[in-house]
Amino acid sequence: MSGTVTALPDLVALATAGTDNPRADFSDTPVWLSLVKAALVFVYLLVSTLLVIWFERRVIGRMQQRPGPNRNGPFGLLQTLADGMKSMLKEDVRPKAADAFVFTLAPLITATMCFVSFSIMPLAGEVSMFGHTTPFQLTDTPVAVLLVLAVAGVGIYGVVLAGWSSGSTYPLMGGLRSSAQMISYEIAMGLSLVAVFLYAGSMSTSQIVNAQSDLWFVVPAFFSFFVYVITMVGETNRLPFDLAEGEGELTGGFHTEYGSMRFAMFFLGEYINMFTVAALATTMFLGGYQAPPGIAAINGGMFDQGWWGLLWFTAKLWAFMFVFVWLRGSLPRVRYDQFMRFGWKFLIPATLGWVVLVAFFRAGQQGWLGDDVVVAGRSFPVFSLALVGIIAVAALVGGWLWDSRVERKEASLHPRVPEEIDPYAGGHPVPPMPGQRLREPSLAAPALTSASDTKEATRG
Repeated sequence: MSGTVTALPDLVALATAGTDNPRADFSDTPVWLSLVKAALVFVYLLVSTLLVIWFERRVIGRMQQRPGPNRNGPFGLLQTLADGMKSMLKEDVRPKAADAFVFTLAPLITATMCFVSFSIMPLAGEVSMFGHTTPFQLTDTPVAVLLVLAVAGVGIYGVVLAGWSSGSTYPLMGGLRSSAQMISYEIAMGLSLVAVFLYAGSMSTSQIVNAQSDLWFVVPAFFSFFVYVITMVGETNRLPFDLAEGEGELTGGFHTEYGSMRFAMFFLGEYINMFTVAALATTMFLGGYQAPPGIAAINGGMFDQGWWGLLWFTAKLWAFMFVFVWLRGSLPRVRYDQFMRFGWKFLIPATLGWVVLVAFFRAGQQGWLGDDVVVAGRSFPVFSLALVGIIAVAALVGGWLWDSRVERKEASLHPRVPEEIDPYAGGHPVPPMPGQRLREPSLAAPALTSASDTKEATRG
């Protein structure tokens, strides 16, 4: 038995294959400097939230050929601040049937949990602050990315408790719908990040960024990036996946009964969650604070050091913010059952298959799956390529069989509609469905037998 175990690949070595990238060094970071960095991150997020709300309203206004906010401040920049002041001064109303404590606790959970995830985001590399050289990052752990996923899971409690504590039917339904949506898409989101862990050999955000110094992971893990972009929109309840707040079905969803600052805290939490998932995408797939390849090569990397990293990180972050706004202004809301079916029946199985594929590639690079074959000066793992081919063929065959099964099922549930119909067959005139045509009028129209019948038909 022991011989069998020792013959297996060292999975721990595979998981730590890329840990030669150094983790962030906080040895020259006193406690007071960490508090200063925490305050800077807090202000960074608040100012970004104020700007992105104005940005969203202006961009969508431009897309819809209207000006958007343009009265308060230059270009309407102070409109979000005015809305915040209005929320603070509004009357705070709570339903009589609501649970007072939980009703207040729910927005507090949503508004506080969204800030915690930014504690492990590397906004820049090592910078000089008050005579100390420190990474512009609050902290880092060997499992930092799992902390983000755990905090996102805790944030769901705010949604569930808000719907339950309101003492109303629509908020309860909206809370259940939103929590099911967020939990479902967190699974696919977590699976999409596994490929990045395999390429970087670590779950530390600083090591993942350092591992992308030569090539951003958006290239080798392109399918993971595609899945993550979809899941981050579903995770934040943004259009076209804004299903927790379907006005025609659930009015405002889980926060229907909320107003004043309680509603503003939900509003704040939603936008900071957008920044959180965008920051995680930047860190995992787009090199984090590293400069784009062309700029990074200028002057020996002068624009890829120090505080320059904050500029590149912010630029990538706002690129994702534009995608959020662009989707909201372009796409209609999808149907809830179709959205959940897409997540459970496509995203999760496809991402599982992708993770297995990436794992075999990484194992092949470590030389565990047999000798390599050299083609045109490049080496390829033989066993990995053969296995990938088998998996690809099996996936194609399985997809074809599944599509055929679905088509047969749909055909059995929806009988074929005749192309030609008699509109008077049921006794009353029935208009044709799309794709149908009427029979000849001489055959379809009933004969009028007398003048009285003609008079009655004309009167009708």
